[in-house]
Amino acid sequence: MTPSPLFKIRRRGLFGFMNASGEVVIEPQYAEVTDFHEGFARVRLNDRWVLLDALGRLYMKRLYRTIGLFSEGLARVQVVRLWGFVDERGDEVISVRFDSASDFSEGLAAVQVEGRAGYIDLQGRPALPFHYTATGPFRQGLAPAAVEGRCGFITADGSFALAPEWDACQPFDGPVAVVVQQGRWGLIDRQGAVRLEPQFEFAPRQSFVRFQEGMALALVQGKYGFVSQEGEVAIAPMFERAESFSEGLALVEINGAYGYVDLQGRLVILPKFERAGAFKGGLAPAQNNGRWGYLYPDGRWAIAPTFDTAAPFEHGLARVTVGGKWRYITPESEVVWQEL
Repeated sequence: MTPSPLFKIRRRGLFGFMNASGEVVIEPQYAEVTDFHEGFARVRLNDRWVLLDALGRLYMKRLYRTIGLFSEGLARVQVVRLWGFVDERGDEVISVRFDSASDFSEGLAAVQVEGRAGYIDLQGRPALPFHYTATGPFRQGLAPAAVEGRCGFITADGSFALAPEWDACQPFDGPVAVVVQQGRWGLIDRQGAVRLEPQFEFAPRQSFVRFQEGMALALVQGKYGFVSQEGEVAIAPMFERAESFSEGLALVEINGAYGYVDLQGRLVILPKFERAGAFKGGLAPAQNNGRWGYLYPDGRWAIAPTFDTAAPFEHGLARVTVGGKWRYITPESEVVWQEL
């Protein structure tokens, strides 16, 4: 059963959580917390992190420098510089002994020890030999792996299904995977055929290409467009800036103003906003004359721009600020909780 969502709240500089009705379920008492994910948040105590469950219980069997998100029932944890894994009871079920570790995927986690990369199973046992120089997560039976600086894709038995001939590669995302050559990325399919020759730049602060709603941002000579998972340039690079698709629309910047395009590249909301965000729950935050409100997909205001800041809707609520104070509102602009 999916746990009911909890929302971060703030009171006198401390953080806690409320439910979707605005009822406080974990009193604000922590200086730093993360959002909940799969039933757990993370709380910083004395520069170390511990798990917090939806009942407000802290899992303090050990304090960690870093705690990752749960995947297949386990989460990565770091002590000093080494990594291990904890289960959902907070027990350290795979001891801290790896130089690096990724999340579990398809029953295996990529880890590294003394410069050699391999895989472990859910019990922490070596599942594949540690003879790679880099590894990544399995997706539908294939995982990126490198030997002597060249990247290809291996199967669950450790053999290369697609030869290591790229400078770098990402896990498969549906029918295609990103491959990198001389700092430019392109796409190959699961048979190793090149769908798009490496030609796209990585966007600033981007090291990983992600498909959202079948589309990925593509940057060419400073202009943004979109590439489809079928391996086509779906929307030619022409925008000064763009964000990923959400609910069929993507934020784009034209001549310093923001609007939205659809999956066919048609401009459906004219660029007339100072700033804007992603559509979630049928609404998107947008700024006009320094104030934030929310748009319908046809560009009309659903909630007039009256807020200092506005975040996208999540689980039926959005966090806004007025005079530096937090509020949570519904799509009808009803306030369900506000910071005093």
